[in-house]
Amino acid sequence: NNFASAVSDRNMLSLLIILVSLGLCDSFVSPTKLNVQWSAAGKNRAHASQPLNSFDKNKEFDNFDSHSPVMGKNRLDEPWLEQRSRPRRNRKSEVIRSMVRESIVTPSDFIYPLFIHDESSTVEIASMPGCMRHSLDSMMKEVQEAISHGIKSFILFPKIADNLKTNYAEESYNINGLVPRALQMIKSKFPEVVVCTDVALDPYSNQGHDGVVKDGKILNDVTIMQLQKQAVMQARAGSDIVAPSDMMDGRIGAIRDALDSEGHTDASIMAYTAKYASAFYGPFRDALDSHPGFGDKKTYQQDPSNGREALLEAMLDEQEGADMLMVKPGLPYLDVIHRLRASSVLPIAAYHVSGEYAMLKAAAQKGWLDEKKAVLETMTCFKRAGTDMILTYYAKQAAMWLHEK
Repeated sequence: NNFASAVSDRNMLSLLIILVSLGLCDSFVSPTKLNVQWSAAGKNRAHASQPLNSFDKNKEFDNFDSHSPVMGKNRLDEPWLEQRSRPRRNRKSEVIRSMVRESIVTPSDFIYPLFIHDESSTVEIASMPGCMRHSLDSMMKEVQEAISHGIKSFILFPKIADNLKTNYAEESYNINGLVPRALQMIKSKFPEVVVCTDVALDPYSNQGHDGVVKDGKILNDVTIMQLQKQAVMQARAGSDIVAPSDMMDGRIGAIRDALDSEGHTDASIMAYTAKYASAFYGPFRDALDSHPGFGDKKTYQQDPSNGREALLEAMLDEQEGADMLMVKPGLPYLDVIHRLRASSVLPIAAYHVSGEYAMLKAAAQKGWLDEKKAVLETMTCFKRAGTDMILTYYAKQAAMWLHEK
């Protein structure tokens, strides 16, 4: 007995079976009827050779049956499952949950996209409920209201009149154009805010593409020449961050060199590093009237099937001088955000795009989702995946909800 107590239950059982089979210990019962008692954490339990459900004679399971290995009782005669590690202890109150919270969203995380046009009216975008195509006066009011809720960063997207659109998108670098005027208005009244500008030709193109078109193809290097002019003009007008969204190869380095050569070494570049050829952009293109004039954008935007390719794009953008990296769309590409976060030390932005926004709005209007909870959960998911900044049309509304919270 002393020897048996020194070995594990399994070894003890094996030893007894051997002894009985050799006839060396005929005082034991046969192994098929054997029950072995053992002690654990100060209380006795039984492991029996018969199956657990055989104890339930009356089709009722007694957790505290003397033969049951499932549940014991503590010194207070309460149910006790032997479980030292209990993650729920860190969830037991809001104070503790907030103390151990890993991902926290604040209004300063948001970059608020604003659609603008060179007209006196403000027009609601039907496919994006709650979003407007602002006049410059309306834009200023929206910026002021957003600032009051803690929003500190904005990005401008212009709807350009059709008569100004050309294949070479010359209007994109007109210093008297819509975007530079909007920049100057915002920065003169609210110098403390950060204003980002989109560097791409599609709003200015009569072809509806992000680059110059020849014989049905998008010309990479010719397009970059135009993007350099656009980025320099935007920096001159006061843009804090230029954001090339075109996905031409080599454009980050070319734009960085152009900015630096013109004395704009402080102008930051937020690269659309992993911009996918996504179906989630439809409402945005409605807002700017920038649907492709022919075909699609798959020859320059990334294939949604590819994740590793984003790492290549990120490596190139870093080498070429990007200050921040962006993934677009956001929620369907959290895995890409996480990959970039693991591979880069640069700040990561996620674009919660128009289609994602429209889906939440539609579900909320149908009463299928609690809009506030769903939106704040979505923003938290972006932060958990590794983003530092979130471009979202919900920026102002989410900031208001966060203040309520």
